[in-house]
Amino acid sequence: MTDTSSVTTDEPIGAVVHRLSEQVPELVRSEVRLAQAELTQKGKAAGLGLAGFGAAGLLALYGLGAFLAAGIAALALVLPVWAAALIVGGAVFLVAGALALFGKKEIAQATPATPERAVAGVKEDVATLKGAHR
Repeated sequence: MTDTSSVTTDEPIGAVVHRLSEQVPELVRSEVRLAQAELTQKGKAAGLGLAGFGAAGLLALYGLGAFLAAGIAALALVLPVWAAALIVGGAVFLVAGALALFGKKEIAQATPATPERAVAGVKEDVATLKGAHR
């Protein structure tokens, strides 16, 4: 953000434009650096979160396999083993479909990943520049 307190009404417009032309490139570079830092920080946090979810998913998969085997074994007491496995497999596919729809909805809400603070900073800088120009 630029400091407009040094702008006086006695200063020629050419001097203001010259100073502005010198400050705008640095301002743009600063906003780009802010956006890069913000996206890097978000990327690292997302990477750690995904690693945690991956490990949890793997362990949950093993646990689910044990529960599914127990469910098939329990149903096999009253049905043929093939029928018990068919019923449990169908139930698993229904749950998988529901989870896929949930995941699709969550991903749609998370995108696009924009650097919100940097965008707000650029908008504020543009508003400041418009105010200094008048």
